[in-house]
Amino acid sequence: MSVSIREVSSKKDLKKFIWFGINLYKDCKFAAPPLFMDDLLNLSKGKNPALDFCDTAYFIAYKDNKIVGRIAAIINPVANETWNQKNARFGWVDFIDDLDVSKALFDTAIAWAKNKGMTSIHGPLGFTDLDHEGILIEGFDKLGTLATIYNYPYYPKHFEQYGFVKDVDYNEYLITVPEVFPEKYFRIAEIVKQKYNLTSKHFKKRKQVVDKYGLKIFELLNLCYQDLYGFTKLNQNQIDFYIKLYFSFFRLDTVSIVVDQKDDVIALGIAMPSFTKALQKAKGNLFPFGWYYMLRALNKNDVIDLYLMAVHPDYQNKGVNSVMFADIMPNSAKNGYKFAESNPELETNTKMSSQWGTFEHVNHKRRRVYIKKL
Repeated sequence: MSVSIREVSSKKDLKKFIWFGINLYKDCKFAAPPLFMDDLLNLSKGKNPALDFCDTAYFIAYKDNKIVGRIAAIINPVANETWNQKNARFGWVDFIDDLDVSKALFDTAIAWAKNKGMTSIHGPLGFTDLDHEGILIEGFDKLGTLATIYNYPYYPKHFEQYGFVKDVDYNEYLITVPEVFPEKYFRIAEIVKQKYNLTSKHFKKRKQVVDKYGLKIFELLNLCYQDLYGFTKLNQNQIDFYIKLYFSFFRLDTVSIVVDQKDDVIALGIAMPSFTKALQKAKGNLFPFGWYYMLRALNKNDVIDLYLMAVHPDYQNKGVNSVMFADIMPNSAKNGYKFAESNPELETNTKMSSQWGTFEHVNHKRRRVYIKKL
């Protein structure tokens, strides 16, 4: 039978859209399926403030009366104005290994984008730079992470068969956490703090981080990430949304916040234990037992994910990263973490990748954002 495409027009449809992406990977030992409630929050108007200004449409592919694919078509006018482009985006794209299915999905997203006056379409991307970006093109036999897309090896073939070409690649590194943190890092960290009058903050409660530094953290991210691919400045509503979404759970001993004399955040490193195995056991549901697996992952784990790292432009190349490492790495070893996942880094972001040179590391995954002219 031919492939039919239906646009999501109800909450019931949206649930089907989300569950297809989760169920497609339920038997995959490498994927880290998202929690249904997180995707529902992110994709719902009135919940995610990015949808207040982004134009979106979600589509589901059917074949033999079964769901066989999905795709979200997105226009972020803030991004297009920032980068002087007329680009549509696509994300949340998943499909069975059937070229007719992927073609029908891409045809539909492109027709929608053309109708909106766009001249190119690129992805996978989300509404903002903090959503998942890029499909996996190398490292299919490595565990995925909460912050990344895992996809089957046939995905890139479908993209390229359709005519998509590379727009940008990201690298991901697996870093070995040293059992004994090099003493020189502690010495360098102290010298840097004294030279620039910096303080490394430590906290007893998450609320202290959120209340005092939540806004300042995102102001720093807006500044540091402004020149990175696809980034758009987050408004206040988006900042509040991400603070609630991400800052409700993390270990305080794997967070580094460095401030200057004015108590402004000039560097930050936020790491969390890997939730991959917990998400696999949860199978998209936080209840009845998903919460237990997630909570257990916070306290019993051997892999830590490095989610966010940023240094104010005025302090880059001045050794400030040693302050963050001196905070995070010793505690990581103390808590039994053996490896750290860098999560995606732009291949052109050599300032970021060069900092792993002093640690044992391997570039074990690569992902790509594709683009096609319309």
